[in-house]
Amino acid sequence: MARQGSSFQDELNLYFKARFSLINVVTVEEERVLKEIADACSSRGRPVYSWDIADGFVPLTEATGEVGRPARDPVTALEIIVKLEQDAVFVLKDFHRMWERNPQVVRKLKNVVQTLKRTRKNIIVTSSRNYIPEELADQVYVIDFEPPDFEGMKQILDTFTRIPNVRIDLTDLGREKLARSALGLTANQAQRVFSKAIVTKGSLDEQDIDLVTQEKKSIIRASGALEFFAATETIEQVGGLDVLKQWLRSRENCFSQQAADYGLLPPKGLLLVGIPGTGKSLTAKVVSGLWRQPLIRLDMGAVFGSLVGQSEENIRRALRLAETVSPCVLWIDEVEKGIADTGGDSGTGSRVFGTLLSWMEDKQKPVFVVCTANNISRIPPEFSRAGRFDAIFFLDLPTRRERREIFGVQLLKRRPVIDQFDLDALAEASSGYVGSEIEQAVVAAMVRAFNDGAREFNTADILRVITPPVEIVPLSSSQKDNIERLRQWLIEGRARSASFPEVNSALQEQVRVPGFAAAPDLELDD
Repeated sequence: MARQGSSFQDELNLYFKARFSLINVVTVEEERVLKEIADACSSRGRPVYSWDIADGFVPLTEATGEVGRPARDPVTALEIIVKLEQDAVFVLKDFHRMWERNPQVVRKLKNVVQTLKRTRKNIIVTSSRNYIPEELADQVYVIDFEPPDFEGMKQILDTFTRIPNVRIDLTDLGREKLARSALGLTANQAQRVFSKAIVTKGSLDEQDIDLVTQEKKSIIRASGALEFFAATETIEQVGGLDVLKQWLRSRENCFSQQAADYGLLPPKGLLLVGIPGTGKSLTAKVVSGLWRQPLIRLDMGAVFGSLVGQSEENIRRALRLAETVSPCVLWIDEVEKGIADTGGDSGTGSRVFGTLLSWMEDKQKPVFVVCTANNISRIPPEFSRAGRFDAIFFLDLPTRRERREIFGVQLLKRRPVIDQFDLDALAEASSGYVGSEIEQAVVAAMVRAFNDGAREFNTADILRVITPPVEIVPLSSSQKDNIERLRQWLIEGRARSASFPEVNSALQEQVRVPGFAAAPDLELDD
């Protein structure tokens, strides 16, 4: 992975000295990377040309002469590179499009690269996505060209201070905050959002941080695989799960500079396992609200594409985008659906899974990953191994006390005072129900009361919904085997109880999965 600014130039010159004949720079910032390459070559007095299918060869520095020969097709361009007697650098723009669909170009480039090893010529391919044909995999060195770092972003911001009639209402601290808020944007994206602020209100100030955030949201929406969530849920909206909530509270300040100075690394992530409706997705939203960080949901289904290499590139692009808004919470819901390899996709699922694992292992940006899973039998063992996550929590069927809390939370969402409800009776009658089903029961009771003259609903209405014959059959009645498998993880020490600090306490308080009778179908008179 490439470093920033002049460091990139130093790194590039190092590769030139080592005679790396073929380098692929992956970036959407063509203009910025061309300037960096030109500056690197100018500092060493080396001629540098760019080539594309529209304009052929174009010198990138004043000291570089003209090629003098037209070359509008890739094979001719490669032949000219070999024949030129200059020890030059050749930047081939969008050349990945040529080798994607033309085996002749792949073969010719491979021949040329082998020839250039005996010279001081270098070829740099700039491409917007990382796809290398198998035939070239051993010949090319890939560099991911990163967006501007903090110093680079400050330089972009400083260019606006030199524009006449532009008011900059920024203290040194405000300038730092605005530059940091824009980290992860490309140079063009940052310039656009700063220009938009100036055009909108005639100045740049700290309030424009919100505008930068909106720009990042737009980028994420355009990605297709990522969705931006507003952090509206609070930890008080979670009934039960005391151990999990305490774990989250204890790490609330671990992203601070004070924690870094103390030697603490930012938390990596959580794996939450349990049947649907037990609060896994709600927990992901609560983490975002509690830690005051943006929440990004990764849709694994949207990652997979039909073209060769597209799925792997989609997951890499999505993960890079998540890093642009860091620190943030990355929520991967029902992760087992995206990482299980069915064997019918030519190994694409395995490669996507491998890319995700590598990123989780190597990521440097403060992206806290929350993965939820309903079916642990589809999770590969290496995904949940020790060290991959900070903790793995099992969310069991809520206990009687937890169901009482959940009823309280759901009723307070809908009525300011709930003293008239018998929470103990509701908790007792709802054994086997999960949080989402309790919410559904409250809504069903409200519908019942509304249809009965729009009267106020009460405890009896809710009990009619959840006592046999029930209107809502809880999922636990059809998930007995899965619940037992999940509980085995708890017994084996592969997961912690989200509700109890000790395994024995969790096992003693486990809810037995009862049988439920659905409400009979009624025959209506004509």
